[in-house]
Amino acid sequence: METLILAAGYGSRLSEAFSSKPLASVRGISLIEISIRQAVAAGSTGIVVVTGHEADQVELGLAALQPRIGIPIRCVRLDDWSRPNGYSVIAGAEVIDGDYLLVMADHILSTSILAGLFDSASPQRGVTLAIDRAVNGPLVDPDDATWVKLDHLQRIKAIGKHLTDYDAVDCGAFLATGELADAIRVAIVGGAAGSLSDGMQVLADRGRAAVHDIGNAWWIDVDDLHAHRLAEAHVVNHLGQLFEPERTAA
Repeated sequence: METLILAAGYGSRLSEAFSSKPLASVRGISLIEISIRQAVAAGSTGIVVVTGHEADQVELGLAALQPRIGIPIRCVRLDDWSRPNGYSVIAGAEVIDGDYLLVMADHILSTSILAGLFDSASPQRGVTLAIDRAVNGPLVDPDDATWVKLDHLQRIKAIGKHLTDYDAVDCGAFLATGELADAIRVAIVGGAAGSLSDGMQVLADRGRAAVHDIGNAWWIDVDDLHAHRLAEAHVVNHLGQLFEPERTAA
């Protein structure tokens, strides 16, 4: 199964320190490389990256990374990267056959989260979202989080940044089927802006949006400088296998 990584956005809240969010370094490793290596560790057989802002720079970095990864890395470039992230999903999904893991380039996720998603495939699910029920956790940014409300069957009932009644927070990792890109298209035709959450809500309304509860697994959305500092402080403790050279040098 392939992994689709969304890396097209501007990343305004990190821009004063990094011109490209996907290439922002955490303990000497870029966010996009961390995402790719975690996907490989979870069992991904190929990587598709949707690029946009600073696409030349990101794609050069991926070309240099490719020989060290051991699986194919393909890039799909968005000309209008300022549009909502659902357009990135549609563009990336067009070059993938079958189900795929979907992650955001600025989210760092424990391997167990991604592996759990890989194992969650079911004909009864159009999409499965990794959720964290620790909504008041110290690494959750309430001003930027995407919230999730569940129904009595523990499927997604509502999703979005605007929710005030919720049960969990969206971790930014999904097991997607072809239904997800189609649902985003339906949302756009219906007048929605075209975000990933817009498509998720379409599937939720159809009873096709399931969840994977991450339990105590570690993750962080590196969306601003405060989150970047937290990632720098904690990532080695949780993803130590990626940083063995640094540990050895220390």
